[in-house]
Amino acid sequence: MELGWLLWGTAVLLLLHVLMELSPTVNFALRIGFYCVLCLVSSALAAAACLLINGGRTVKNMRGGDTGGRALGTAVAFVRTFKYFFGLRFEVKGLENFKVEGPAIIVSNHQSILDMMGLMEVLPDNCVQVGKKELMYMGSVGLIIYLGGVIFINRKSTSSAKMVMSEVAKTMVAENVKVWVYPEGTRNCTGDLLPFKKGAFHLAVQAQVPVIPVVYSSFTTFYNPKTKLFTSGKIKVEVLPPIETKGLMSDDVSDLTDRCFSTMRETLFRLSGRP
Repeated sequence: MELGWLLWGTAVLLLLHVLMELSPTVNFALRIGFYCVLCLVSSALAAAACLLINGGRTVKNMRGGDTGGRALGTAVAFVRTFKYFFGLRFEVKGLENFKVEGPAIIVSNHQSILDMMGLMEVLPDNCVQVGKKELMYMGSVGLIIYLGGVIFINRKSTSSAKMVMSEVAKTMVAENVKVWVYPEGTRNCTGDLLPFKKGAFHLAVQAQVPVIPVVYSSFTTFYNPKTKLFTSGKIKVEVLPPIETKGLMSDDVSDLTDRCFSTMRETLFRLSGRP
């Protein structure tokens, strides 16, 4: 009986392997499915560990960065293993640019559900992310990002989002934390940038803290939902020098946004090998 189950299991695995080799659609679906399962299981395990170690919701659960002998956060430690399952390699430059005194706003491009892996590769200490409210309802994934201190905003309510961001500015300065924002506002896997929303830059000017751009190279060479492409690949990440906002006022937000967009777009094309 046990031999029969073993033979059936081997046959199913071989069939899946053949289908993955022959059909990009099957390969994409299986890889995405495995990624989602991995996220749910790892989040459940990490959430239990966070509750045992830190007792509840705190930025320490997400703390990243392993330089200087600092311990990795629980969530970071789990997610950093994902790349080995999917054959992804990260090449990171400019981590020293995170070493600013006091709080800061970190902005980066947002390409796909795989961004979580890239985030955890470079996430600095004492950094929280801003995310859409819907993320709270994603089972164990919602639980772990809640425990990690993620700040949730209601994108459908402009007044609510502004009120939350105003509170974020006060908390950021009072608790000396960095805030990670995706200024495109939604995922974009085109190899280019969407126009930036100004919320992060209003926040930086209001709190008079620097903006630190982070750019990930385009995923399109190994990941593209439209063509059902999902293979192994290399992701280049560059943390750019901080852009100071001291002395800037609300009238300067548009120029600050445009400056950051141009710098990040040029870097995206350079890292992705585009002219």
